[in-house]
Amino acid sequence: MDNSKQNSAPNGGQQKPGSLAGRGGRPGGGRSPRGRRPEEKGEFDSRILELARVTRVTKGGKRMRFRACVVLGDRKGRVGYGVAKGLDVQQAVGKATNKAKKVMITVPFVNRTVPYEIHRKFAAAKVIIKPAPEGTGVKAGGAVRVVLELAGVPNVVAKILGSNNKINNAKATMAALSSFKTVKERPNSVKRSKSEEEEVPTVESQTEEAKQ
Repeated sequence: MDNSKQNSAPNGGQQKPGSLAGRGGRPGGGRSPRGRRPEEKGEFDSRILELARVTRVTKGGKRMRFRACVVLGDRKGRVGYGVAKGLDVQQAVGKATNKAKKVMITVPFVNRTVPYEIHRKFAAAKVIIKPAPEGTGVKAGGAVRVVLELAGVPNVVAKILGSNNKINNAKATMAALSSFKTVKERPNSVKRSKSEEEEVPTVESQTEEAKQ
C-alpha cells in the first residue's frame, strides 16, 4: 500500500503557521463569541436581609411561596428596602429588589454623620440613632447595621429595643432615616441672629421706659 496517498492538507500537505483554524475561521475552533458587553457593576449594592418560606392554606390545599426582604443602597446617602413574595427564591428576590428601587430615600449627612439623635418605632421594634464623631464608624447590629452601611453613613451609633424582628427593625430604621431634616429645613431650630436679639426688648428696658 502506497503511504504517499495518505490524507494530507491542501497546498502540498503543508499548513501555514497559525492556520489551525476551526469552525468560524478562528484559532482554537468552536463558534465565535457573540459581541457581549462585559458585566458592569450595578449602581447599588444589595443585601438579602431575610429569606423565608411561607405557607398559605387555601381551599385547594397549602400554597407554599418564598418571602424575601432586600436592602438596596449606593453607600453615598441613598438607601431603600423592599419585601416581596414569589414562587421561588429568584422571583422573590427580584420583586423585592424592584420594590426597593422605587422607595429609595436620601439621608442627609452633617460632618460625616447623622444630623441629630432620633427615636423611631414600628410595631414592637424601636430604634435609636445617634450622631458620632469622626473615626467611630458604624456601631450597630442586626438589620439596623445593614441599612446604615448600605446608606453609607460614615459615623453613627444605633441601638435596637423591643423586638428582634429583622423586617420591623429595618422599617423602623428607614422611618428614622427618612425623617431626618437639615438645619435649613428646620426653621424653628435656627438660632436668632445678633440683630434680632438686639431688637427684642428686655425687662430692664421696659421698666425704664415706664418710669420716663
